[in-house]
Amino acid sequence: MRDEIGTTRCLHATRALDIHLRMESLRRMEWLALVGRVFLGVLSSLGQIAALMRELGLGLRSGVWRLKLVAQQIVAIGYGSQLVVVVTGAFTGAVFAFQSYAKFKTFGIESSVGAIVSVALCRELGPVLAGLMVSGRVGASMAADIGTMKVTEQIDALRVMGVHPVDYLVLPRFLAMVISMPLLVAESIAFGLMASCALIVYGFDVPSGWFWQHTIDHTDVLDVGIGMFKGLVFGIIITLVSCHQGLIAENGAVGVGLGTTRAVVFSSLTILISNFFLTIALDYVSPMGSGG
Repeated sequence: MRDEIGTTRCLHATRALDIHLRMESLRRMEWLALVGRVFLGVLSSLGQIAALMRELGLGLRSGVWRLKLVAQQIVAIGYGSQLVVVVTGAFTGAVFAFQSYAKFKTFGIESSVGAIVSVALCRELGPVLAGLMVSGRVGASMAADIGTMKVTEQIDALRVMGVHPVDYLVLPRFLAMVISMPLLVAESIAFGLMASCALIVYGFDVPSGWFWQHTIDHTDVLDVGIGMFKGLVFGIIITLVSCHQGLIAENGAVGVGLGTTRAVVFSSLTILISNFFLTIALDYVSPMGSGG
């Protein structure tokens, strides 16, 4: 009798262990399936964006740029984003200057605040923060406008009339962003420097001559050029990602809202990720601290 009970318990334990192992295997398979779906989704999106870039290239080569639409988009993107970029750059520069001054004062080198603020704004803070703000304002607008046209079949109507949707909708926005974004970054850097100077000179009584002398001595033209180049790259990223999300929108208003959200999130993440690699690559062109 005891042998039978022991045998039964062993069978139950074996079955329980077998069930547990199967459940663990299923969980692992679910994780692998999830990773596979995400990877394939990213790969599919990259392929679609590459195809969009190819169509943009063909549109640029055709010479039909619709300059009136480009001018309208420059007003909407460049002029319309000025306030956001100026406020962001100014307060970022002021806050960074305040924090730098608090630390530099302990070493007696508070007059060098301008140098560190200038280089940080030119190389990183100016282009990245301007890109993030523009992606939230302009990227969402691009995705919403094109997505609404997609779900209401206006894009199909353009094709029926013999108008290529990429040439009519994406190319003007692309050209406007390429023109506007570097200028917005330069504006952000300029106002950040002015705000930091006002804070340090008038708030902490640091001589303005010392502030600007250190700033000029340690800031190279390439530092400004790097910031504007990053702004150009970020503008291209915002346009491609946002227009792509608009062109693939479906399922009515829900799809447009989802595409708008994805445009902002994906653009922002891509800007932050690409900035890391751009910083490393551009440091070979102009190493940090080589100014002056």
